[in-house]
Amino acid sequence: MTKDELITKLKAIIAPYVQDEEAFKKLSEDTDFVKDLKINSANLVDIILDIEDEFDIRLENEDMEKMLDVKSAMAIVNAKLEA
Repeated sequence: MTKDELITKLKAIIAPYVQDEEAFKKLSEDTDFVKDLKINSANLVDIILDIEDEFDIRLENEDMEKMLDVKSAMAIVNAKLEA
């Protein structure tokens, strides 16, 4: 899966939870889910569950703790898909 395809899939997962639409329009690898998109911790858990479903992967607690921005989410998803 290309980087652009992965970002597109992540954007679709993240979209329902975003509180800052302007930041979402500028979403990049450096976008932080909490600081930039104003996603609260409960919704972050929902996003993680949605990512697991979308990519048919299982995320461990340590993966979830690291998944704070788009770049981290992409790295973790790619690592799980390659495993």
